[in-house]
Amino acid sequence: MMSKFKKILIIKLKFQGDVLLTTPVISALKAKYPDAEIDMMVYNSTVQIISENPHLHKIYGISDKKNSALNKITNIFHTISALRKNHYDLIVNLSSQKLLGFVIRCIPARLKIGFTFGRQKSSFWMNAFDKTLPDAGDHIVPQNVSILTLLDIDPVNTQTSMRYDIRHWQRLKAKMDELGVTKEYVAIQPTARQIFKCWDNDKFAAVIDHLMGRGYDVILTAGPGKEDADIIDDIVRQCTYKPVTEFAGKTSFPELAALIDHAALFIGVDSAPGHIAAAVDTPVVCLFGATKHRFWHPWTDKLELIWAGDYKPMPLRKDLDRSYRYLTCIPAEDVISAADRMLAQYPVAKTLFNNNAE
Repeated sequence: MMSKFKKILIIKLKFQGDVLLTTPVISALKAKYPDAEIDMMVYNSTVQIISENPHLHKIYGISDKKNSALNKITNIFHTISALRKNHYDLIVNLSSQKLLGFVIRCIPARLKIGFTFGRQKSSFWMNAFDKTLPDAGDHIVPQNVSILTLLDIDPVNTQTSMRYDIRHWQRLKAKMDELGVTKEYVAIQPTARQIFKCWDNDKFAAVIDHLMGRGYDVILTAGPGKEDADIIDDIVRQCTYKPVTEFAGKTSFPELAALIDHAALFIGVDSAPGHIAAAVDTPVVCLFGATKHRFWHPWTDKLELIWAGDYKPMPLRKDLDRSYRYLTCIPAEDVISAADRMLAQYPVAKTLFNNNAE
């Protein structure tokens, strides 16, 4: 059977977790058009999280906010030049940046589709597309997937996915053996990109002591920055039982996926690793604060979601203090209870080989 579309470009310019939450769209397009080459345009900083997705042909990374204006302009024009040569049949835009109205105009394609993002009256945005759809939905994954209705595609599965080379796990497992990690373990990422999404260090220490007192190993993960390292150090200082910290800040995203994939449980705050846990089907306890928890929570049924808004009122986005830890009102006992419930409900740890390794 010949595919209607042979060359497809998907665009998602946002953070790592947001990019991972588009994977059901990638999977559905590949299932519908198995012969198609599917490319993706994302920020350079997010390329790694989809770098081992088997359905993607090529990933184009562009400069993000951290780069200078000149660098961003130069980079986007070089990327447009490269994309124009690919002669796409279909462009699927899942991002809301106004600049994309210009970018999409510059890339030839038989069909261009995207969300309105509330710009129904903006001819500059609307005229960049052949078909548009309002961005509606109770969660970002169904919203992303709804774009496929413009192609008359009804996905059978909306599960997010993250694959990795089995060699990543083999290297991690060898290091775990050296460190004496021989039991089922819980992976915990206490850090997030912004402090207002973080919980208290002493409470994480209490959770770690409880889990290790029960006989589990605990492995801490984190981002590569100094702030993350300082949080890890402070948590460990307050622990009676010392967790494994050798992987914190030292794993790539595919390696992190391998580590979380083999954990009995993942515990974390509102950040990309929680979405990775959902994508590899590891049970999740996730803490949310002053963000839209119903819209952004990890997309999995194996989830205990603890929202700070159930303990005290959360501010509107416009009133958000990004230097304040809104999760501080969540008691350690409630996270411990949630972890115990998830470990009881999903008691079987994963084995060396599994469906997420390639």
